[in-house]
Amino acid sequence: MAKKARWAFILFLLWLPLGCAHVISKDIRSQTNSSVTFKQVSQNLNAYRGSMVVWGGEIIDAMNQKDGSTLIEVFQRPLDSRDAPELTEPSEGRFLIRFDTYVDPYVYSKGRKITVGGEILGEEVRPLGKMDYHYPLVLSKQDYLWDESYYYPSYYYYPWWGYPYWWGWPPFGFRFYFYSHPHWHH
Repeated sequence: MAKKARWAFILFLLWLPLGCAHVISKDIRSQTNSSVTFKQVSQNLNAYRGSMVVWGGEIIDAMNQKDGSTLIEVFQRPLDSRDAPELTEPSEGRFLIRFDTYVDPYVYSKGRKITVGGEILGEEVRPLGKMDYHYPLVLSKQDYLWDESYYYPSYYYYPWWGYPYWWGWPPFGFRFYFYSHPHWHH
């Protein structure tokens, strides 16, 4: 039993750094000022023009432009320790991401979570309902689309008693758990 526990601990130590890895490169992150908030930037865009930021949120719309670029409208969310948008935290507004190339709206579809590292170009005024909204405009240097499994892992749907050992020691427990739960068969 001690040998199994030792192997489990070694695997945990090997896995631990992967769980904290950022999705935006160290190069881009080193150019940002993490103490500056989205709200501060959006209230005084001229002061932050040319600055690098790492922002994220939920995609509202992807719009391909005539010049071959793409604008993506994002509902801003604060980021967690891996730079993933925190869905339980309140938003401070919306922003636009500019890609200098064509980006497929099917891939960057409404509701997908995104993190972007890029340069603040300024603002773009667009209609939002019956008002004109001042969107901070970020030129994408690097982006990351989050998979839904990050937010809703397979164990999320099952109560704590779904742990494989609940139904017996490993040979029986694992077989019963994995074969009786169809979400494991991808």
